[in-house]
Amino acid sequence: MTLDGRQLSAFLAVVTHGSLGRAAEMLHITQPALSRIIKRLETQVGAPLFERNAKGMLLTAIGQALLPRATLMQREAEHAMEEINALRGLAKGTIKVGSIGSVASHILPLAVDRVLTRWPNLRVHIIEGVWDRLAEALIRHEIDLALGVAMPMPESEEIATITDCRWEDSSYVVASLTHPLRQQRKSTLADTLHHRWATMPEGTAPFEEMRHMFRSHGLPLPSVAVETRSIVVLKNLVANAGFLSWMSQPMYEAESKAGLIDSLTIPGVAASRSLTAFRRREGILPGPAARLLEELRHITSGPPRKRSGSSVE
Repeated sequence: MTLDGRQLSAFLAVVTHGSLGRAAEMLHITQPALSRIIKRLETQVGAPLFERNAKGMLLTAIGQALLPRATLMQREAEHAMEEINALRGLAKGTIKVGSIGSVASHILPLAVDRVLTRWPNLRVHIIEGVWDRLAEALIRHEIDLALGVAMPMPESEEIATITDCRWEDSSYVVASLTHPLRQQRKSTLADTLHHRWATMPEGTAPFEEMRHMFRSHGLPLPSVAVETRSIVVLKNLVANAGFLSWMSQPMYEAESKAGLIDSLTIPGVAASRSLTAFRRREGILPGPAARLLEELRHITSGPPRKRSGSSVE
């Protein structure tokens, strides 16, 4: 069975809009013309793809089976045209990437700058979030690359690790430069239990790192007063409201240079982790995303960067 681009566009438009009328309007064709395209596709498949009822066009079981393949085929066709345009010197397209906060704070902006310097006609769409959000976006084709923590678990059937793009960062207990703990000559991790904490929610990688750190020191978890997935909120709670938190160093590097946030000097309290890039297992990596990946490889293959701010050794 061979599906042409027009049939794919028609099928996916009906799925997206739920009716022939709205889909035809989006495709700028008449409803009878769209109905004929769908009918020819159903004849070619050999079974109905939609159930037509008062609620609109609903996918049949056969339609459900076709949907992911049709989506992938359309994406691949779009990516092929992007590659052809690039080879003709007409490089256009969108880099669709998702990133955890620490990578979005430093490594990703550097890579984006380098890509757009070389390919100024490209555009970039960035989603920032924790891993569960990034994995969902990758599977749903909302992004083509995800940048996050290299997880010591089997790869999924849908997502693969890009093993030759890997780097390290470290996380610390952070506080404002005016926090009372900085007045002590020597602070311990136990001292932080008596102060307010703001963290990422339980189940996220930063929270689990923090949990492991306290357990490894034989301590209970601190009393977390605020949980948020917003990095902006988290950093402002630390800088302006006296909270403690657990963050990777790249996430607060700008605030450290500005004299707002820095790590607390607590011997032995730090955690290193590996970060990497992920992609969908099936299909080719789109040209724009491949260019970003190339720059990420160059940046992360260099010598480790020295962290600024106070020492926690």
